[in-house]
Amino acid sequence: MSSPSPKKTTRRALLEALKTDGPATAEDLARPLGITPMAVRQHLYALAEEGLLDHVAEPGRVGRPAKLWRLTEAANRHFPDAHAELSVSLIDLMRQTFGDAGLEKLIEARTREQIADYRARIGAVAGLGDRVAALAAIRSAEGYMAEATADGGTWLLVERHCPICVAAAHCTGICASEKEVFRAVIGSGYDVDRSEHLLGGSHRCVYRFRPTE
Repeated sequence: MSSPSPKKTTRRALLEALKTDGPATAEDLARPLGITPMAVRQHLYALAEEGLLDHVAEPGRVGRPAKLWRLTEAANRHFPDAHAELSVSLIDLMRQTFGDAGLEKLIEARTREQIADYRARIGAVAGLGDRVAALAAIRSAEGYMAEATADGGTWLLVERHCPICVAAAHCTGICASEKEVFRAVIGSGYDVDRSEHLLGGSHRCVYRFRPTE
């Protein structure tokens, strides 16, 4: 099997960087890649022609405004989507067959299954930071591009992609149950809040874990 061309590799790296860190200038994107901003711009404009990127003016900049490049909805097809079309179809069929109450029961069953699965995989890992890191590893394996970061006396679970985003937008109960899952998995003595949300217009989901007072 032949290796991807350097051009494809660079463009994939740009898509992943924008997915991971959000909107950025060509200069910001060029630095970690070790290529010139001019070379990056050529790739960015090519990706924009494919409908995968657009740009806005960088706010607060003095002088000529720089372009902040960002992913479009069409770019989501380059990241795991967990068979979005099938998921939406199944949700519709479940709602038609069992009604809203039946669909809610199915979501509750899924929540219980997730809690049991995550608990078993995290096991006896101790300490808030280590448990959040273990949870991030599980979520990354599921396609959420997750990482755990310390923030003062709290820990953040940052998810830069949602492989079930289309299904979650179609059935909000799926997404609403995640805080319940995380709270149960991390254990008693900690609160969890979601401060950023992909479905709310952010480029990522962020959950903050802190000790209860």
